[in-house]
Amino acid sequence: MRSTVAVLAGFVVVAALSLVTDQVLHVLNVYPPWGEPMWNPWLNLLALTYRTIYTVAGGYLTATLAPRDPMRHVIILGCIGTVFGVLGAVTAISMADLGPSWYPILLAVTGFPSILFGGWVRDQGSGNRDRGVEAGGRAEVASASRRTVL
Repeated sequence: MRSTVAVLAGFVVVAALSLVTDQVLHVLNVYPPWGEPMWNPWLNLLALTYRTIYTVAGGYLTATLAPRDPMRHVIILGCIGTVFGVLGAVTAISMADLGPSWYPILLAVTGFPSILFGGWVRDQGSGNRDRGVEAGGRAEVASASRRTVL
């Protein structure tokens, strides 16, 4: 159950943050009204940037909430995200009036590595603390044994 919650939480956070940010930018008239295509490459790049940041955060959250083997959970989330990303890209490209084709393609291509990066950052953060303790412990033992020998 906790594994499902970890993966679902990562997915929901990415989707919710993306949609809330989209809505705010529409309300502020940064983006054109809903339903109108967005052809401005800078606006698409803006959307790609914050969605990538949110995707990294989703991978980090999933790794944090995973009861064990955090990267396995992150990979599962990445696979689910890739399926949705590819479906979104195919849909957007087939409806040729939503904006440039490169945007949904890049969303689909960058999703998995972004999720992995977020999980990796979390995994390295917790792993370094554990390895630091072990390394420190070994160094002290080695140092103590040298003193004993000398």
